[in-house]
Amino acid sequence: MKKKLLLVFIFAASFISAQSIYEPVDLSKVKFNISDLGKMWTFDSVPVDRFEQLYGFRPTQQWLDDVRMSALQFTDGCSAAFISADGLIMTNHHCGRGELLPISPKGEDYLRDGYFAKTLADEIPLKDLFVDQLVLIDNVTGEIVSAMDKGKDDNEKIKIRDEKIKEIQKRYSDKTGLLCRVVRLYNGGKYSLYGYKRYKDIRLVFAPDFQIASTGWDWDNFTYPRFELDFMFFRAYENGKPVKTDHYFKWSKEGAKEGEPIFVVGRPGSTQRLLSVAQLEFLRDKTYKNTLLMLNEIYKVYFELFQTHPERHSELLNMVMGVGNGRKSYAGRYMALRDEYIMTKKRDFEKELIKQVNANPELKEKYAHIWDAIKSNVTELRKYIDESTAFGINPQFMPVYMQAASGALKMAADLKSEGKQNTDEKTIEELAAKIYNDKYDAEFQKKLTRAFANILTGVLGDDNAFVKQLLNGKQGEEAADYLLSVSKLASKEAFINFLKQPADEILNSSDPFILYAKTAQAKMKELRPRVTEINNTMQVLNQSLGEVGYKIYGDKIPPDATATLRISDGQIAGYEYNGTLAPGKTTFYGLYDRWNSFGKKDYPYGLHPRWQKIPEGFDLATPVGVATNNDIVGGNSGSSAINKNKEVIGVAHDGNLESLAGDFIFLPEVNRTVLSDSQGMIEALKYIYKADRIVKELRAGKIED
Repeated sequence: MKKKLLLVFIFAASFISAQSIYEPVDLSKVKFNISDLGKMWTFDSVPVDRFEQLYGFRPTQQWLDDVRMSALQFTDGCSAAFISADGLIMTNHHCGRGELLPISPKGEDYLRDGYFAKTLADEIPLKDLFVDQLVLIDNVTGEIVSAMDKGKDDNEKIKIRDEKIKEIQKRYSDKTGLLCRVVRLYNGGKYSLYGYKRYKDIRLVFAPDFQIASTGWDWDNFTYPRFELDFMFFRAYENGKPVKTDHYFKWSKEGAKEGEPIFVVGRPGSTQRLLSVAQLEFLRDKTYKNTLLMLNEIYKVYFELFQTHPERHSELLNMVMGVGNGRKSYAGRYMALRDEYIMTKKRDFEKELIKQVNANPELKEKYAHIWDAIKSNVTELRKYIDESTAFGINPQFMPVYMQAASGALKMAADLKSEGKQNTDEKTIEELAAKIYNDKYDAEFQKKLTRAFANILTGVLGDDNAFVKQLLNGKQGEEAADYLLSVSKLASKEAFINFLKQPADEILNSSDPFILYAKTAQAKMKELRPRVTEINNTMQVLNQSLGEVGYKIYGDKIPPDATATLRISDGQIAGYEYNGTLAPGKTTFYGLYDRWNSFGKKDYPYGLHPRWQKIPEGFDLATPVGVATNNDIVGGNSGSSAINKNKEVIGVAHDGNLESLAGDFIFLPEVNRTVLSDSQGMIEALKYIYKADRIVKELRAGKIED
């Protein structure tokens, strides 16, 4: 049979291409390239030869050590860095904005208006905030793999591995006094021990107003061109005084330059570039599809409340932005996995890897089984995943009536175990007060009930027998109205009366929330052991997959991101998108154009009043946004972008829409890191915020008297 030539014309609607939209892509000729695996390099395996070849710059070990020690991990989610000898720290505004409302005095709103500590004494201590500095890296692969080899099956191997990791972490912590963690690299093909020094006394120094830090809101999230200054300054203290450090990034006087090497230093959260095609297809068909469904429904809840309750603006703002960020992130990844150009590259990578394994007798004997075994386990997991998802919804996304149902069932079960049928009124009142407390909001709970009904229907299907029984064939608002009309848990008073029934009647109730809670408990008891067993097997198989990838490609490829420190190389790079061109840099002119073009409305391109009148001397041609072809993902937020002189030229706060495919593949032609430019930050600090104290410290690299 004659082979068909498959041509795909990539337009904006199909999300991604490494080609111009005017060039058809012949999928039969698309091949894997080693650059597809990206450039998130660990600090014990930096490709200095590559840097020298590409940029004419070969970093010394001293340079690398200083860069590593200047970088920080910000609490549990973002990146940061020291930017002065006196412990000044830079990260993103979106990494620290959750701290602003709780510390705002009555009548003030630091999230809306920002904050500037005019003196050291004004720097505000923050509870539970910390930064970690990576000071030790050690390879412990042999010790862990040797221990795992003693396991009789996959469940035992994982148990032994986890116990060995705890042992190693404790041993190193006791020896060094550091916070020590074992990191799995190459899916377990390599294990490294990372030792951190933790700084616990962190104080707020400067936060810009929300509007300039998040211009375009969730619409501009994961896009470029951008016109925002997403940065925030903190300071680390020890013994009540600013930390003195020899390791910090100086501030560039000129900002980023076209053609020079740029290094982004931070802790990317996670990528899955070494996964098999079968696993990627599972993520596409199940995991991401279902997660996107859930996040979209929850986003609607918070955005509707945000629109109708302006008096709760700042309270709801963080939820809208947080859920919106997750929604767009999963949407981008889901779109990427439906892009045939990307999937063709992933299939070719797998085909080439299998080919090399089969060509080596030693590798073939140990690893040839991996891909069939993964396919088999993925096929098995598909049988359970929908029900596991539908009956394991995150409690924070569920209406409070589910908590009431679980509480009622537990109370009734406890009564039965004690040989009783009824409980006292005090216990009933206490349980009801705990669930239907002062924060109970009927409007919010009704919207969550609608979201729950839509998620359940979306995951299991509207023809599912349980869905039909629970929702009586209704969907959306009608489903929520139905559930709340027939439930005996829809108010505090009704719940109290429900709890006064005998235990048997509670346990056998046909109330829809009780029915879901009972079904979920039974289903998860049945499904959890099987899903756990499959996942354990997959972990062992993925470790083998990582091992063989590492044996074939070695340090030519970086390991997948693991929420640990990496350095990525790149340069300023505009790119073609939507049939036009994105510039390498944007300026304040674009910021004011967006504000005017959208009618000077607050949402989504509004400007805080302090920005609306351009001050004398403020240069609108100053760069505000930068696009580079560095390789970052979520978790890199707050990463410093530096030049070869270890000078800050920007702070990473995002990627473009195309970068969301970076979870699986790095396409240097279109994947972009988005920075707030160092020059734009200085211009704003100087002219808009009058923060001369900070400007002087940045320029001098230390506190100036």
